Amino acid sequence: MKAADNILGSLRRFLQYRFDLTNDKQDEQTVIDAMRRDAVFRGTNLWTLVFAIFVASVGLNVNSTAVVIGAMLISPLMGPIMAIGMGMGVNDFDLIKSAAKNLMIAVIISILTSALYFLLSPLNQAQSELLSRTTPTIWDVFIALFGGLAGIVGVTRKEKNNVIPGVAIATALMPPLCTAGFGLGTGQWSYFLGALYLFFINTVFIGVSAYLIVRLLKYHKKEFVSAEIERSVRRNVLLVVMVTVIPSIYFGYRIVQKTLYEQRAQKFVQQEVTFRNTDLLKTNYDFEKDTCRITLYLMGHPLSFDDIEMLRKKMPNYGLSGTKLIVKQGNETQGITDMNTLRAGIIEDLYSRNEHILEDRDKRIALLESTLSSYRKYDFISKDVAKEVNAQYPMVTGFSMNRNLFVNLAGNTVDTLPVVYLTSQKRIAGTDMSRLYNWLKIRIKADTLIVIQK
Repeated sequence: MKAADNILGSLRRFLQYRFDLTNDKQDEQTVIDAMRRDAVFRGTNLWTLVFAIFVASVGLNVNSTAVVIGAMLISPLMGPIMAIGMGMGVNDFDLIKSAAKNLMIAVIISILTSALYFLLSPLNQAQSELLSRTTPTIWDVFIALFGGLAGIVGVTRKEKNNVIPGVAIATALMPPLCTAGFGLGTGQWSYFLGALYLFFINTVFIGVSAYLIVRLLKYHKKEFVSAEIERSVRRNVLLVVMVTVIPSIYFGYRIVQKTLYEQRAQKFVQQEVTFRNTDLLKTNYDFEKDTCRITLYLMGHPLSFDDIEMLRKKMPNYGLSGTKLIVKQGNETQGITDMNTLRAGIIEDLYSRNEHILEDRDKRIALLESTLSSYRKYDFISKDVAKEVNAQYPMVTGFSMNRNLFVNLAGNTVDTLPVVYLTSQKRIAGTDMSRLYNWLKIRIKADTLIVIQK
């Protein structure tokens, strides 16, 4: 028993030492004063915010992740949100009111600035960077909470580090406001509301995380007039958190459902939709609240009614009960949208099927060209080399040079060597032949060669 107590005591001391947040803690009042200053949006802060909004809007408009990240690093939006959490943690209502007022001003200016940009921009189609900011889920809650925890820990340290820029990127406060501006500027209210909800999630949980760390660090609290008022404030904070979390849990649940459904549907198509003389060009998976659909685009020999019914009967085996199977094939009349989809599917399928074949073919062609070039290079220089040899050795009357296959029977190896064939009025021997051999090696850039003379 004593040994177990010693182990637990050692473990507790180890954890306290490693996870201690008080060692390099900044003075409380210094942190609060800095937050109070950062929460104000006027002058430099306000202009910086406007410029960051324009940068983020351009990034979202052209679908550039790097530009969006740059805007997040420029944005000063984190200041008032952290200040609200700090105010809740120390019961400073003046700080909460000031930070909330400035945050509201910043949000309104951000949305109006972004809306103005997208109203004037000739590009008004939603890109993936915009679409990703319109459907918040429970994972956005986790990102905001843990990112906010990291942020407030960084703010309360004596030594400042790169935590705040990292939190600004992870929690992505700026892009949702720009997406809301896009929705407002283009009249797409689903984007406007979805993006505002994502920003609200980030704001609430960064504030909550700041509150939690402030209480963990035991910052001194201002006294409430009564305990009843303090309990009322806590209830209101809890209510805001619950109202924020519940919809995000639902959206996250729907995303998980959709992902699992598509995995089952893909497995069904891969294993069951295999017919001779019939090619699958494209598959669409539609996961709706009331009806799920799998649409197959086929080319080649049309499937019979019995074949299609057989596929439908197998769908429950893959957990696809209630899913509607739609087969588009043959000369069936289709709308313009379906024809465009089919055409895109054909191109995508042909590309994916032939990409590796084309790559291998290009490699083989390059290898053959390289080999052919190495064999034919002597064809291009043989005449010049022959004239140079004759100038040095006038007795040479004939000259030939080629690459030949050389089999080393002793070492059981095969190599290609340059072979020079000479005819001359009299035999070249001794020092002259050695000099000619070395000159030829340098002239044709060969490590070794064979010289035959007649």
